[in-house]
Amino acid sequence: MTTPQSSFSGDLHGILSKFHRGPLTDVRVLELGQLLAGPFCGQLLGDMGAEVIKVEDPGRGDPMREWGREKPHGLSLWWPVIARNKHSVTIDLRSPHGQQALRDLVAHSDILVENFRPGTMERWGLSYDELSQVNPALVMVRVTGFGQSGPYSSRAGYGAIGEAMGGLRYVMGDPSTPPARAGISIGDALAAVFATIGGLSALHLARETGRGQVVDSAIYEAVLSMMESLIPEYALAGYVRERTGSILPNVAPSNIYPTADGELILIAANQDSVFARLAEVMGRQELASDERYRTHSARGAHQAELDQLIASWTASIPAVELAELLDRGGVPQGRIYTAKEMFVDQHFAARNDIVTLPHPTLGEVPMHNVAPRLSLTPGAVRSVGPELGEHNDEVFRDLLGYSAQQQQAATGQPPSQ
Repeated sequence: MTTPQSSFSGDLHGILSKFHRGPLTDVRVLELGQLLAGPFCGQLLGDMGAEVIKVEDPGRGDPMREWGREKPHGLSLWWPVIARNKHSVTIDLRSPHGQQALRDLVAHSDILVENFRPGTMERWGLSYDELSQVNPALVMVRVTGFGQSGPYSSRAGYGAIGEAMGGLRYVMGDPSTPPARAGISIGDALAAVFATIGGLSALHLARETGRGQVVDSAIYEAVLSMMESLIPEYALAGYVRERTGSILPNVAPSNIYPTADGELILIAANQDSVFARLAEVMGRQELASDERYRTHSARGAHQAELDQLIASWTASIPAVELAELLDRGGVPQGRIYTAKEMFVDQHFAARNDIVTLPHPTLGEVPMHNVAPRLSLTPGAVRSVGPELGEHNDEVFRDLLGYSAQQQQAATGQPPSQ
């Protein structure tokens, strides 16, 4: 006789085996976006196991196929990452046949992701109202610069614009220079992360009720959502955050410091107990009881002189030795890494943070692994970005049951003779 516990374990084993590639293996996503914001949402869903069918223009495909600084064999090194775990099909969405093909795909899908300018889908007869008639449970994730409503909604909006208007650009960089930008497309990425959260939240409800909805993710709002207490600081205290370079005002010590071998290390010891440990590692225990540095407020008031004092100490010790000293002393530290250091770091290796996948032309392509980690269904990077239209036959013939003529019409190809 089976006990309830063993029965549950057996059921759990069966459930988990179904989701061995990740927790979203029962989710099908149509990705209509291009460049970054929409495709990154698709990448995040694919990383967690969703079947992502990327719909591309038959002539050129997503411009990300051509982006990137270095192009071995003339190929983008961005594309294998942003389009990983996806199937590529080509559909001419400007033609009636292509629009019907999308409707047919919607009937078999859970989430549709698009990041066209508002009104584009409506002009093609592919509005949410029209698509929800095909599939009432459809979740439509729409990522734009300014959202689907409001006086700016029709504006062209790239991630950089959202970063500027959402408040991020103003506070980035050194106070002596104009606002800086991050070295990555952070606005697009944030909008994609919020779109993913919204899409999965809406899908949860759709599976309970059979009713889908629209997820409206605006880049500037995603950036604004990360701006901490910036709004009430201004409204209630008249304070406008300014650029502060590598520090946060009155939070000390927490800065980047030089080492004897020319590297940089970040030390964060602004909590009283942690600063005491730093002082001990430095052999300057008296600093922890010095009135200038004894409390958080005092250290903030003497931030510049404290940073100079610490920098003169760190500059006499090589980076690796300094990191070991701080670790032994329980002081949070991190060397400033480039990709070069990531490849040889033992912690990166132990957690399998960089995975390598085969590419038909580039050979072995390394890239970052899936985050976050789920203990039972962690997701995986299963494939690099596909060739344009690589999965046309698989999707049109096997999923939709299209004839060769129907497939040609949907993809904008001339009929075969």
